[in-house]
Amino acid sequence: MVNRRDVGSWLEPRRPASGDPEAYPGARLGRPSDGPRSLAGFGPRVAALFVDWIGCLLIANGLLRGLHLGPLGPVLVLFVENVLLVGTLGSTIGHRLFGMRVETVPGSAPGVGRAAIRSLLLCLAIPPLLWDADQRGLHDRLAGTVIAHT
Repeated sequence: MVNRRDVGSWLEPRRPASGDPEAYPGARLGRPSDGPRSLAGFGPRVAALFVDWIGCLLIANGLLRGLHLGPLGPVLVLFVENVLLVGTLGSTIGHRLFGMRVETVPGSAPGVGRAAIRSLLLCLAIPPLLWDADQRGLHDRLAGTVIAHT
């Protein structure tokens, strides 16, 4: 009989492919299992993106309506928001609300260059949906960043 442990759940933290019960997301990156600097889970990251997306919709359809940006308006606002806020402060409004920040794997600020790469890939929508055992989306892997708890 198949039980929940065999199948797993999207609600449970993903374990590294090694299957080691002592392993946890971020262990191979030298991150703690919980607390500050530990990797943020899928749920808070999606919630933060949702908050950012709602803000971008409001800005694009409200404040920037006269520019006639069309359906790409919110995506352009999301790109600019991510480059500016992640590149300078290390977190978007959504990240900050949920107690997270974007940093490089060693733990430093990402800078504008990494933020631009990460933001461009985030706006493509496919890379954030592909993630590894360390709960890093493809956009974070290619930019050399992680989303950690503050």
